Amino acid sequence: MADNVLEQAVKGWARTAPARTTELATDKAGFGHFWQRSTELLARLPAKPKRNADEAAAAAEVLALARESRTRFMRAHARGVYDTLTAARKRYVRVDELCERAATEYPGLVPNEKDLARESGIAQGEKDGLEVDQGIFLSQVLGEPLSGAHLCHAMLLPRADSRELLPDFMKTGNAKFAGASLERQGKASVLTMSNPRYLNAEDETTLAGLETAIDLALLDPQTEVCVLRGDTVTHTKHAGKRLFGAGINLTHLYQGKIRLLWYLIRDLGLVNKLYRGLALPDVSPEEDSIEKLWIAAVEGFAIGGHCQLLLTIDQVIAAKDSYMTLPARKEGIIPGAANLRLARHVGDRIARQAILAERRIDCASAEGRLICDYIVAPDAMDFEIDRLVGHVTGSGMVSAAGNRRALRISEEPLDAFRRYMAVYAREQAHCHFSPALIANLEKHWDAANRKA
Repeated sequence: MADNVLEQAVKGWARTAPARTTELATDKAGFGHFWQRSTELLARLPAKPKRNADEAAAAAEVLALARESRTRFMRAHARGVYDTLTAARKRYVRVDELCERAATEYPGLVPNEKDLARESGIAQGEKDGLEVDQGIFLSQVLGEPLSGAHLCHAMLLPRADSRELLPDFMKTGNAKFAGASLERQGKASVLTMSNPRYLNAEDETTLAGLETAIDLALLDPQTEVCVLRGDTVTHTKHAGKRLFGAGINLTHLYQGKIRLLWYLIRDLGLVNKLYRGLALPDVSPEEDSIEKLWIAAVEGFAIGGHCQLLLTIDQVIAAKDSYMTLPARKEGIIPGAANLRLARHVGDRIARQAILAERRIDCASAEGRLICDYIVAPDAMDFEIDRLVGHVTGSGMVSAAGNRRALRISEEPLDAFRRYMAVYAREQAHCHFSPALIANLEKHWDAANRKA
């Protein structure tokens, strides 16, 4: 497209932006037409790596104006849109299905399957970031109290496949998934996080399996306490060692293999289930839930997302040579709900140092002991796990769920989490597609030279 023709097309489209919001049906048509034209304009441009300066500027303008209009639309209609997609909150719909429904019911509000397919399979830096619109959409849904609370509730329910797999686990006491395995050992179920080639890092291949394993551990009537541990890895530098985990798979992130919804599914789902247990269909998660005590065994390190997991755990055992970090600044992303939870453990200043300046926290240090309850020699980990499991189950578990629930009322009400996640959905969307993320990964991770 010639530059002057392109400029006129963008200006002409911008002049058609809806000036104000009215009622939902009218805005659905008016805003929808505007979004459709923005999609058409982007489709007329070359792929992002092949654009000249004028084409890149035009794409940026189209994306920014369309996103601003989607934000205005959702600010006005978040509850109405959500009610449409969930039968007036009678149906619990997970975030990925919610986005799929929104793409069908409100064309242009979020990318549809065809739009997403166009950006799949290419490097993160070569994407236009169409998924940012999912972040805008979910941010406004979570920001609206009724719809946001309902979505948090939906994500705390057991996955459908977990219910189907429960009878077999109850019978065998074993389950294995991509990214995790679960084994009942006496009164405990031991959940082992496993991605050995990538130091047990989390990515799209581990997401569903880890959440399903958490569901089964919590649903199993024979399990009284749950243990979270990392697997033995095969990575050359640490081959044969058990490691708790290295956080998000940065290689996959750079290569564009981790979608934006991965973060939301993870933190609204499996991480929040560790902290809040499983919701019941017709009762607020704050009133009642299925939950058990969690023990974590930290060996080697708990980096990034794996450090985030520790902030939800009831009792943490750490090898004395292990450490924790939250290198979010180097990665260019927000470290899940650590911004919400870390300061409760170590105080505001240390939390800021960890999140904003990559402060390493050795588990055996004074600061580390504010997160880790027991420090042991590396070769004593198995013994300590058995000892602690015996200790917490030997005195009976009747009050465990009630005490966990009572502690949360003051430290993190569900509404505080909902409001945090509303901000997180929006800000993580922009971070996930920021040029700074790509630059950080190339500088600090040598991502361009990593193999898949």
